Amino acid sequence: MLAAGGGWSRAARAVALALIPLAIAACSRGEAQQQGAGGPGGAPQAMPVAVVEVHAQQVPIELNAVGRAEGSKEVQVRARVAGILERWRFNEGDRVKAGATLFSIEREPYEIALAQAEANLAQARATAEQAAREADRLKGLVADNAISRRDYDAAEATRKTSAASVLGAEAAVRSARLNLSYTTVTAPISGVTGRALQSEGSLVTPGADSSLLTTVVQTDPVWVRFSLAEGELARIRSNERGAKVLLIGADGREVATGGTLNFTASTVDAQLGTVQLRASFANPDLKVLPGQFVTARVQAGSQDAFLVPQTAVMQNDKGRFVWIVGEGGKATPRPVEVAQWIGKDWAIRKGLADGDKVIVNNLIKLRPDAPVQPMSGPPPGADGAPAGAAPAGGNAQGGNAPASAGGSTPANTGGTAAGGQPANRPANAQ
Repeated sequence: MLAAGGGWSRAARAVALALIPLAIAACSRGEAQQQGAGGPGGAPQAMPVAVVEVHAQQVPIELNAVGRAEGSKEVQVRARVAGILERWRFNEGDRVKAGATLFSIEREPYEIALAQAEANLAQARATAEQAAREADRLKGLVADNAISRRDYDAAEATRKTSAASVLGAEAAVRSARLNLSYTTVTAPISGVTGRALQSEGSLVTPGADSSLLTTVVQTDPVWVRFSLAEGELARIRSNERGAKVLLIGADGREVATGGTLNFTASTVDAQLGTVQLRASFANPDLKVLPGQFVTARVQAGSQDAFLVPQTAVMQNDKGRFVWIVGEGGKATPRPVEVAQWIGKDWAIRKGLADGDKVIVNNLIKLRPDAPVQPMSGPPPGADGAPAGAAPAGGNAQGGNAPASAGGSTPANTGGTAAGGQPANRPANAQ
């Protein structure tokens, strides 16, 4: 209380002086507790993270590429003689066998031409026979000097000329008969017919646009053309002949299996750096249509690799990397080279060692040398990325197999993007 004159009483001052040491001690205890809890000046707490211990294992070598199907044989059916197209003898889109009749062109003009050629042949043969008899009669006379040698030579020349006329007439008959056969247009190969390009009653002429009548495509087997990067082809070169190819449709399902490579280009495209390949597939049920776009998956042997969840693989401007639990229980970025997706995992070709513990969650919060407390197995949904987010290197469906990232060292920020956040954006698959 205040004494007279407005001052503190002697008792009040004594109480205030006694409370000051207690307040100082309380502040000291709070600061010590704060430091012990990871506050300023103290050791930070270890972040709990889920880890997966990886071990080398044999995984298949698979390469994906977008390809386009085509018939193993594709033939244009054309008219070889001029005339009126009288009749279609097939249904568009039907399967036909080689030799099946497709169109009929008017026959009468060519039947007449054949009859005339046969008549000319008969006349030439009769003339040749008469010339031969005449030459034989003169042969005996010239021996008796009854006629001049000149008359005999003329008769012999006439016989040879007549024989040559017979050969020409025979050729004309064969030509007329061949033209007559061309009035029946047949399928040159077995396959599926296309759309008829000329209607009944049209005049068709060889060498003109009207000569193209339809197309026939052999769809069993069907061929698929695709390209691989030069580096990807090198991975399967040693087992190219034993490679198996399967096709993936637009819905992600297998549409054909058991394909084999039947062509590999001997040059590299100078602009794209790719090599063309072709695979052959049995296609009896026409599951693959010529012109259809598909994904060709080439399987050629196996390789040693580490399987890591897709969400654990991140990427910065220097390539792909993962976080592992390093020495002293600290988070360490490790550059890796990826091979392909296998289910929900990345196959890591280089960058990891047997027994490494790869961190699979809380990736956004990690910093280089930050202490972590590993836990076995990732908790559901705690993958450090939004639900449904695509991992680095491809689409969420696992379409094309990405190429390797080269294994460059992450930046000093530990693979963080601008603003200090890890760069976990998807990368374009090569």
